[in-house]
Amino acid sequence: MPRLENKRAIVTGGAVGIGRACVQRMAQAGAKVAIFDVLDTDGRELADTLTALDHTVIFRHVDVTDEGAMQRAIDDVAATFGGLDVLVNNAGISGTPSPVDQVTEADWDRVQAVNVKGVFFGTKHAIPHLRAAGGGSIINLSSIAGLIGVGGLAPYHASKGAVRLMSKNDAITYAAERIRVNSIHPAYIWTPMVENHLRATAPDLEAAKAAAGAVHPVGHMGEPDDIAWGVVYLASDEAKFVTGTELVIDGGYTAH
Repeated sequence: MPRLENKRAIVTGGAVGIGRACVQRMAQAGAKVAIFDVLDTDGRELADTLTALDHTVIFRHVDVTDEGAMQRAIDDVAATFGGLDVLVNNAGISGTPSPVDQVTEADWDRVQAVNVKGVFFGTKHAIPHLRAAGGGSIINLSSIAGLIGVGGLAPYHASKGAVRLMSKNDAITYAAERIRVNSIHPAYIWTPMVENHLRATAPDLEAAKAAAGAVHPVGHMGEPDDIAWGVVYLASDEAKFVTGTELVIDGGYTAH
């Protein structure tokens, strides 16, 4: 039996990068998946491609910083799928790569809105549907930047640290209702966000990519699938005794 057969899931920021890989792997594992994103072309293309392969995947244009839009979209998906079992709060941005004394209030607020309020809104409005289903799994994408200092990205670090502790709080809050909440902490994964960050901070992209890969003991960056398989595990019943934990997928980065 597929690992996620009969699971009904939402992935925010699901059109590209890690989110895209999560959608693909969860659908292949048997889940019905809704993609939430503001990238309409990429999101619709992914949904259409997977639907053509006989998977149940839909796309909804959703800005995770808009609580009303999140509530309406989550309710719509639950009605369409007949319920909800899994929420992957993946949508995130890195913000401007600046030391804290050069960060603008607008940039700070934008990163917190996407990375923290997005998780808050998703969790808040998914809980009633998970409760109605008799339980479920919430998977929050944090980062190694939610565990250790990397430098130069103060708003991002603050946001990912918040996601880590939000996950622990919610795991305790909803454990008795069989709603599990966990966080995943990737290191550098080759995604459009990481590529854009390296382009903004280094004149030679290939040299920057090699250098970023070299800081991992395994000697290279990760791939979106490395994170997606962790999401599949936490979404599945294999992880029924796992809540409030941090799944670190970082090529050994934080083992130093």
